Amino acid sequence: MRTVFWVAAVTFLADQVVKYVVVHMLELPRVGAIDIWPPYFNLRMAWNYGINFGLMAQDSPLTRWTLIAVALVISAAVIWWVRADPAGRWQKIAAGLLVGGALGNVVDRLMYGAVADFINMSCCGINNPYAFNIADIAVFAGAFGMVIFSTESKNAS
Repeated sequence: MRTVFWVAAVTFLADQVVKYVVVHMLELPRVGAIDIWPPYFNLRMAWNYGINFGLMAQDSPLTRWTLIAVALVISAAVIWWVRADPAGRWQKIAAGLLVGGALGNVVDRLMYGAVADFINMSCCGINNPYAFNIADIAVFAGAFGMVIFSTESKNAS
């Protein structure tokens, strides 16, 4: 379980430090956009009140608190899953990524009322209108890893 908690802590801290720099030091909410390596990597401020791709994006207290509760329940369920079903190293890393990312977005909802998304990537003539953050990457990679590596310890036996 130490692996899960360490990966979660590092993921959470990386997410929050980068968000602090982007939101407060670079003042992206005021500036709106910063081109880093156009069109491949840019910063575009987007406040996400819902879930991925703006689904459930009502700016209401009910939506906010529901999404906070869902993220906390999922985080607890992932930790329970890893404790109940002995996981291999890669599944523990995946669980830590998922939990750390989910908690990073929970803190955003508590502090700002929405998740601070800012990474925008486009390529090959396709203009991607969406933005995401480090926590989103961690949640996606963690969920994918939890599925892929869920049988790792069983197959090794």
